[in-house]
Amino acid sequence: MRVLIVNTSEKTGGAAVAANRLMEALNNNGVKAKMLVGDKQTDEISVVPLSSKWAVKWHFLWERLMVFLHLRFHKEHLFEIDIANAGSDITNLPEFREADVIHLNWINQGMLSLKSIRKILRSGKPVVWTMHDLWPATGICHYARTCSAFRTTCHNCQLLPLHGSVNDLSHKVWERKRRLYEGSNIHFVTCSRWLENQAKQSSLLKSQRVSAIPNSIDSRVFCPSDKREARLRAGLPAEGRIILFVSQKVTDERKGVAYFIDAVNRLAAEHPEMKDNTSVAVLGGNAEQVSNELALPAYPLGYVADEHKIVSIYNSSDVYVLPSLEDNLPNTIMESMACGVPSVGFRVGGIPEMIDHRSTGYLANFKDSSDLAEGIRWVLEDADSSKLKEACLRKVTRNYSQQSVAMKYIEVYNELIALKRYII
Repeated sequence: MRVLIVNTSEKTGGAAVAANRLMEALNNNGVKAKMLVGDKQTDEISVVPLSSKWAVKWHFLWERLMVFLHLRFHKEHLFEIDIANAGSDITNLPEFREADVIHLNWINQGMLSLKSIRKILRSGKPVVWTMHDLWPATGICHYARTCSAFRTTCHNCQLLPLHGSVNDLSHKVWERKRRLYEGSNIHFVTCSRWLENQAKQSSLLKSQRVSAIPNSIDSRVFCPSDKREARLRAGLPAEGRIILFVSQKVTDERKGVAYFIDAVNRLAAEHPEMKDNTSVAVLGGNAEQVSNELALPAYPLGYVADEHKIVSIYNSSDVYVLPSLEDNLPNTIMESMACGVPSVGFRVGGIPEMIDHRSTGYLANFKDSSDLAEGIRWVLEDADSSKLKEACLRKVTRNYSQQSVAMKYIEVYNELIALKRYII
């Protein structure tokens, strides 16, 4: 079986990381998988770039311009909206023609347009679409937050000026998606049961197959190692406890950085001794900005691309904190657990599927900085660290191993191929 995984970027973003890991998992379990990307960043031979590297950039700029016009020349929400009005036709590529299954992932920001997805569907090849957020089930947004319009028909979008109108941009794109999906043979896969539940509420997907399969992780790479050696490699202090915060861009509001800062500063105020035995590592873009606001000693690590150094940073830590306000199935929690490091996060989105309260970490009440601080304190001071580590490693082996995830996808592929033969 040959599978072509399609994603905008090879390495940048959580979806790219998940798509790479899926490709590796499939190849390690008898499937010939390749990845087609608009932004190729390595010399990996199983990753194929679009023929023109400028095509995606041009499509991205054109789409942003159209969105900018609809936002009445305001930058707010400019990168929260995708309309897929420009993208590449991949149906003539040899990798596409050779594939038995086309597996779409995150294809926004100039990779594929709705028109090019229609051409993929008309090719007759089985299509799997892994949803890393809600965009395939909404008009233009990736996270619905408190909006429920996608359950019936998108309109009066909160991201548009004056909350849009009945026939605004969100409704027009929603209508294009509705026509696109009619009579199509797509199997939508979500990375969490939370997103599966949301997707099934969308009227766009009411007649589509939707199931949940988690992302995978290579536990040969993300695994426990000696903490002292890890800290030496990561450039972190050998003594004391380390709280870790990770995000591609740490100032991203959705990742809950304001609640993280508040929780850490509460701990420093209520437990002043922590200033002598506890520090914070901040991994991601704009790390200095966050570090300067923390009352505990902080180490801004910036953006790190080297996977082995990232593993060392996890293994240097005593607790990982991700207070996302809305998230699917964060790769970072999975990575932390695979290294035996417990996580603390809000009870929201797919996070409760990953963190077992007081077993693999701590689930804090939503937007409650005080409870988030209590979770960090509990992990550092009250919990049995060896039991937490064992529970984390067991959960990763049981739920997120390459073989477990690959087998679930192979079952979906086989069902679609069998259905195609039956229809023919």
